[in-house]
Amino acid sequence: MPFTFTMMHRHHFRLAAALLALALGACSPRASDRSAVQRGDEAFALGNFDEALAEYRLAIRQGADDPSVTARVAHTYALMSRVDDAGSYYLDAAARDPALVDQAVGDLMHLARRAWSTDDSFAMASAVETALELRPGVGVGAMALPLARHYFENGEYGRALPFYQKAMAEGSDSMPEIVFEVGVAHDEIGDCEHALVFFERFREMVRPWEQGEVDWYIGRCAFTLARQMRDRSHSASATRATRELEQALQLVNRTVEVGEPRNIQAQAWFEKGEILAEMGECEAAMEAYSQVRYADQAGSLIDRAQSRFDEIYFGRGLEHLRDGRCR
Repeated sequence: MPFTFTMMHRHHFRLAAALLALALGACSPRASDRSAVQRGDEAFALGNFDEALAEYRLAIRQGADDPSVTARVAHTYALMSRVDDAGSYYLDAAARDPALVDQAVGDLMHLARRAWSTDDSFAMASAVETALELRPGVGVGAMALPLARHYFENGEYGRALPFYQKAMAEGSDSMPEIVFEVGVAHDEIGDCEHALVFFERFREMVRPWEQGEVDWYIGRCAFTLARQMRDRSHSASATRATRELEQALQLVNRTVEVGEPRNIQAQAWFEKGEILAEMGECEAAMEAYSQVRYADQAGSLIDRAQSRFDEIYFGRGLEHLRDGRCR
């Protein structure tokens, strides 16, 4: 029969452990392994985990291949709060006997909650990662937000996002700082489209004098997306290209509206001119180009913007020869 440990470190630990040790005489390890396993069980029942661990590992070195012996090692490590060792042995044991998954996940989640209670975020995350490997989708409850922030603070934004999503589903989406962190996480993995949604939501949640930092993110992401959409329009069908350019214009307008980042405002006005010129909005395009010098009086874009302005100004009336474009 498969071996399953109970959480014998709780009430009546010694009595329960002693009874378990007696019962283990009938368990599956071969007779050649039994002496080391039995000595380990006896030490375990007395609460001598170091000695128990030594005997169980001796049994494995002597050739014990029963997963229940490996599970004994894992459980003992769990009681000693050695998360990584417990996880490693549980992965091995459960791979050979899926019936041990329940015990493994139970121990690992108990370790995770205990680590959380002592602010050991690395141990918490390690235990949860192994539990999820054994049982994908296992619930983490109130640990979702601490796990998300652990990964966020350590630059693992892709790992942070699923836990942020769990936390927000539980009501954390009403906390402005969480909404902002989710936006940053999306931004860090190159997903400006979703990032912008969360940044705009955060902006609505805070007071005007608290919007400075998020405006920087909004302006940068909007500008990045505007450029991407204009580039895509060049290879799209006429209808799709028009839609892409309209969206690009809305985005670059947002960059100009928030006025951040300041060091790309000249680029934003120039990009706006490019978009409007491709849309055939020639007067508006010239106005956008003319704003470049005011946004960056010493920048390299001034000459290019003036050149574009002149091309449109002196080419007015010839738009029909350029499929409606201004240049």
